[in-house]
Amino acid sequence: MFKYIKSDLPASIVVFFVALPLCLGIALASGAPLFSGLIAGIIGGIVVGGLSGSNIGVSGPAAGLAAIVLTAIGTLGGYQNFLVAVVLGGAIQLLLGVLKAGVIGYYFPSSVIKGMLTGIGIIIILKQIPHFFGYDAEPEGADSFIEMSGENTFSALFNIFDNLIIGSLIVGVIGLAIILIWDTILAKKSKFFKVIQGPLVAVVLGIIFYILTKSNESLSIAQSHLVSVPIPDDAASFFAQFSFPNFSAITNPEVWIVAFTIALVASLETLLCVEATDKLDPHKNVTPTNRELLAQGTGNIISGLIGGLPITQVIVRSSANIQSGGRTKLSAIIHGFLLLISVILIPRLLNMIPLSVLAAILLVVGYKLAKPQLFKQMYKQGWKQFVPFVVTVVGIVFTDLLVGISLGLAVGIVVILLKSYQNSHFLHIEDKSNGKHKIKMTLAEEVTFFNKGAILKELNSLPMDTYLELDVRNTRYLDNDIIEILDDFAYKAKERNIDIQLVSERGVVENPESFIEFFKLRPKSA
Repeated sequence: MFKYIKSDLPASIVVFFVALPLCLGIALASGAPLFSGLIAGIIGGIVVGGLSGSNIGVSGPAAGLAAIVLTAIGTLGGYQNFLVAVVLGGAIQLLLGVLKAGVIGYYFPSSVIKGMLTGIGIIIILKQIPHFFGYDAEPEGADSFIEMSGENTFSALFNIFDNLIIGSLIVGVIGLAIILIWDTILAKKSKFFKVIQGPLVAVVLGIIFYILTKSNESLSIAQSHLVSVPIPDDAASFFAQFSFPNFSAITNPEVWIVAFTIALVASLETLLCVEATDKLDPHKNVTPTNRELLAQGTGNIISGLIGGLPITQVIVRSSANIQSGGRTKLSAIIHGFLLLISVILIPRLLNMIPLSVLAAILLVVGYKLAKPQLFKQMYKQGWKQFVPFVVTVVGIVFTDLLVGISLGLAVGIVVILLKSYQNSHFLHIEDKSNGKHKIKMTLAEEVTFFNKGAILKELNSLPMDTYLELDVRNTRYLDNDIIEILDDFAYKAKERNIDIQLVSERGVVENPESFIEFFKLRPKSA
């Protein structure tokens, strides 16, 4: 695991700077204690990172769960009651892993996964632009179109110049310039510039800028525009930040409802992220999804037991890890230790980091996820790939991550149904003989209930006095629904003077009396 430490250590530092404001911002958006977001980030890095089979995935609190958490804390009567649901949700995820439910992750259409990555990239850019200019009304990490402040993603952009902070903008521009120059020029000239990452230099310069301009009225950056890590006075007050579940609430049915909601949403978001990160991974590693559910479940149990938010694998942190050259799970684990050590030893130094510098880092991450040429590539692949892709992107931008993905999946399923409808069989009119049309219908290798509509339509459109040759020699799976359709048609065919010749691997049968009986006698695989 330490073989790629030269790649993993620099990547872990970048992921740390990305994760820090997101952990705090998601906790704020969730109506939970700020420290709870840091706990989830630490557990997501150290525990889930250690147990996961993913080399490049990074876990922590997720924006997609913020609305669920915010509502649940109120309905369950407090944060400690909510923590019971987090622990139970983790236990349910463990059960899903044992039951091999991770296989669901392999059935997400590629077009939707690519749409998710692109949509998240666009959302990162749109949400970070206000922070880049010093307009910090919305917490870091939020992904919903409607914002907590009452604005929406686009109205916030229009209000930037009424809330511009000159110091934040200057340090943001400097940070962005450093990151771009580092990435495009310096990193290609020397290995030194790969070990010391541009984002680290940008953050250090941001802290220096903040210190030097403290007394300057026009350039100073107020605390509300800086990272805001809780600062304990002593060891006792540090440990007082941890919360513990009130297990007396376990008999409350609403707690169980929230637990199942957390388990299902967190598992779905994790499986989607796993598919997405595997696609981004330049080394094409394949993450074992069932093991990932077990790792996430364990992480959520521990996080809930000590006061942390629910955890999922998160695409923003994972993509930052990949873009920074992370090779093994060590980068995720180190980022978790960096979070832990920094909140204990240097919280005051962390609170000197301008949010605009961190926004600059995230803007680069977002652009790399949503490069414009990807739209052109998807368009060239045809409408069956392009439409679900665009619907997913638009859905994420104008609603939120889960709704956008759901819309993309729904469209993807419709496309699959259309393709299945088209590909279930084909017809070929051979000739006319004995006063009858001779039509050959060959069924595909697999024919399911999805194909019912297409086959019914073609059978019902056959003219009277037809000779139908039905070829099932290549059909390995024939759904019972289709067999029943054929059996019903055999009865109607007599009334319409349609003769049927059934061609199978067992030979030729003229006008079979019962398709149901015939297919019962076929080998199970057929």
